[in-house]
Amino acid sequence: MQQRKRLEESLANEQRIAALTSDLDTLFELAREGENVNGDIERDLEIYAQFVERVETAMLLSGENDQRSAIMTIHPGAGGTESQDWAEMLLRMYLRWAERDGFSTVITDRLEGEGAGIKSVTFEINGENAYGMLQSEIGVHRLVRISPFDANARRHTSFASVFVYPQVDDEIKIDIKPDDLRIDTFRSGGAGGQHVNMTDSAVRIVHLPTNIVVQCQNERSQHKNRDSAMKQLRARLYEFELEKKRVEAAKTEASKLDINFGSQIRSYVLAPYRMIKDHRTKLAIGDVDRVLEGDIEPLIHAYLVFRKTGKTAGDGSGKDELPE
Repeated sequence: MQQRKRLEESLANEQRIAALTSDLDTLFELAREGENVNGDIERDLEIYAQFVERVETAMLLSGENDQRSAIMTIHPGAGGTESQDWAEMLLRMYLRWAERDGFSTVITDRLEGEGAGIKSVTFEINGENAYGMLQSEIGVHRLVRISPFDANARRHTSFASVFVYPQVDDEIKIDIKPDDLRIDTFRSGGAGGQHVNMTDSAVRIVHLPTNIVVQCQNERSQHKNRDSAMKQLRARLYEFELEKKRVEAAKTEASKLDINFGSQIRSYVLAPYRMIKDHRTKLAIGDVDRVLEGDIEPLIHAYLVFRKTGKTAGDGSGKDELPE
């Protein structure tokens, strides 16, 4: 069924490109006849370029697990409230992106920060190609801004790490021995109704051989939280086994650098100027607000092209360079 769906999408994409091309041909013909259709041409060219980029992005996803749904985790780095607020900003950005692209999301675990932001969050992004596209986000993200928490309005630098795992479906067998698990239950935290903090519905599972820890507390039922936590654990163990077998171990190691200076994959500068710069692909974007609202498609596309061809969006020289 999945293969059939992909073939149907390929045919639909081809028909869509043909229709957009026909519309543009008609507009250019009208322009040659003296009609004032410049605005229509600009609009349709932008639509055409965005659609072709989405199709190209899908074509670049050729990895074994690229077509799977994803599980994403975000952790703030050093910096207390500043970094915790930055982690929540990233969460909002990814949830907006998922909504824009038609993915469904489920927050399975969220630990609120002290005063503002979040100390950690784990959530699912469900939909085809979610994991393949979100691999571009694995690593440390750096924010430079005038702090809203600083009475002296000084510039602060914050860090947060992002990691993404492919969701494992029932077709892939992961052998988990009951004796290898330590399962704890505790009371859910956070905002909620009378149920919150009254029953031990939250579940934490520790896989003793690998020391992998997962937890879920978003459901009122302990059984549902346990099922969700096991789903996370299977995904983490699958990724763990794949990682041991990868020849290109350096790529994975690069994504696990300290959440600090010099390890970031991307910088988001809001002061003294406004720019987002991906340090791998050299792509720089001036419309910071648009990206933080979830428009990360250009960053994803540039990374996939870079991963496939080694080509970058720029040479990283001149004004594109960001200060440390």
